This record gives sequence, structure tokens and C-alpha cells, in this order.
Amino acid sequence: MIPLRLGTRGSLLATTQSQWVADRLTEATGRTVELVIIKTRGDKVQDRPLAQVGGKGLFTKELEDALLSGAVDLAVHSMKDMPTDAPEGLLFGAIPDREDPRDVLIGATLDALPAGAVVGTGSARRHAQLAALRPDLQIEGIRGNVDTRIQKLHSGAYQAIVLAAAGVHRLGRQAEIRDYLAADRFVPAVGQGALAVQCREVDLPTRALLERIHDVATATCVAAERAFLTRISGGCSVPAACHAEVRDGELFARAFFKRPDGTIQRAEDSSSLADPEHLGTRLAEAVLG
Repeated sequence: MIPLRLGTRGSLLATTQSQWVADRLTEATGRTVELVIIKTRGDKVQDRPLAQVGGKGLFTKELEDALLSGAVDLAVHSMKDMPTDAPEGLLFGAIPDREDPRDVLIGATLDALPAGAVVGTGSARRHAQLAALRPDLQIEGIRGNVDTRIQKLHSGAYQAIVLAAAGVHRLGRQAEIRDYLAADRFVPAVGQGALAVQCREVDLPTRALLERIHDVATATCVAAERAFLTRISGGCSVPAACHAEVRDGELFARAFFKRPDGTIQRAEDSSSLADPEHLGTRLAEAVLG
């Protein structure tokens, strides 16, 4: 049987998490999967902040074009990179179980950093929350994959950097982590730690295969978070965050938003598992005021 063609970015993290999906799919269905490396605009442009280049969609468009053209059968993305408006004809065939959604500090713990310490992040969300917790820090931009950012830290350019725990875990570099930032203190990005496996809407055989690795609880949480982002109208340049989790049979979520006037808004709420989008929208309304 012809292998399924899985489109992926070429970075070590992207290929690692894509291979993880491929292995899960083969284990669940018996189908072999081959990776097809596709370079995105976000991979090509490394000298400017993401918000200046175009934000969300920078790491997905070329993969989606390959899907629509039939060059690949499925594509794996980090959910936090996905715009809330999907191209016509594509859908999420699976959202597998989520890795650790928290942010982490490499280099030092947040409380141990001295006043004036330089901390690297390319995220407006992380910048806003760091500044709220430690206004005495010097927060500087940083680009590149996980390995590149850690190398920049070790070169002395920063005293600490903020990364997603999921990426560090998937690369097996947990020993580098100095501090896990609790979600109630430092709200993760929408979709952080989750993967999106995208396929063509009309490709019913592939959709049936992907259902075997779909995790309903993760998908429910992600639906609430993405509904929040849709109402906020936020991309990577907007300092907003939402994280949901299942607790005792209910859906609980918290949100963070820095308004244009500089004020910080936080909110928490819960709902039944049957209505995640309403919960996300309600949280967005709460922080927008």
C-alpha cells in the first residue's frame, strides 16, 4: 500500500513532532507514513520579529498549499501557529493528546533573575506577562528554533529565555529547564502543547485513519481557546492568552489580555464540556470589558 505523505516543516522540532504523529498513526492503523519536508516563509525569514513579517500563517501557508494541491495527504502543525480562519477545503483530521502546555525558563528561575537581567522572547504574550510579573527585567526579542535560541542564551546574549515546555520536552532537552511557569501565573498561548493534523475535507479515507489518533479532551480545550482568540481578533502580535483544561468533568479556562491602554485583564470561567466555544467567547468578552 502506498505510504501516506505527511507534510512538515524541516526544523528538528517540526520533524520530531511530525515523526511522533507518523508513528502514532502507523501504530493505530498499520499504514506507513513518509515525511515530506516543506519550507515555509517563517522558516526563510529569520532577521525580523514575527509580527513584522506577518504573524500567524507564516509557518502554515505552504503546508496548506501542498495539501490543497494533493502533493501531501496530511500536514502537522503546532496548534499555536494556526490562524483561526482555516482555508476552504481543509480541516483538522486529528488533534492528538497534548504535551505540557506551560512556558518554561531556560537559564535561570524567574524569581532568581537579578534586576536588569536580559530575558529573551519573541512573543508579545510572554513579554506582557513577564513585564507584569517582573517589571525590573530587560526583555529583548529573539528568533530561531529551540536549538538556536538556547545557543544564543549560552553565548551570553541573554541571562534567560522563555520557551514552550512542549518543544523542549519533544526534543529531549528537559535538563535545560530551570523553571516551569505555572499556568495560573503565566497563561500559555492558545493551543500551546497541542498538535494539529490537517487534511483535505474531501479525503474521507485519510480522515477515517486520523480519527484513530484524535483526543477528544484536547480538542475540546483547544476549541475553547481558539474561540477566545477569534473574539479577541488576535494574532501573534496581540498580548493575549487563554488556556483550558478538563477538571472533574467540566471545562475550566483562564485568560490574560493586555489592553492597548496598557492595563492587564485576567479572567477565569468554566462550562460544560459540550460548549467550549461559548466559554472561550465569554472569557474574551470579560477581558475586553
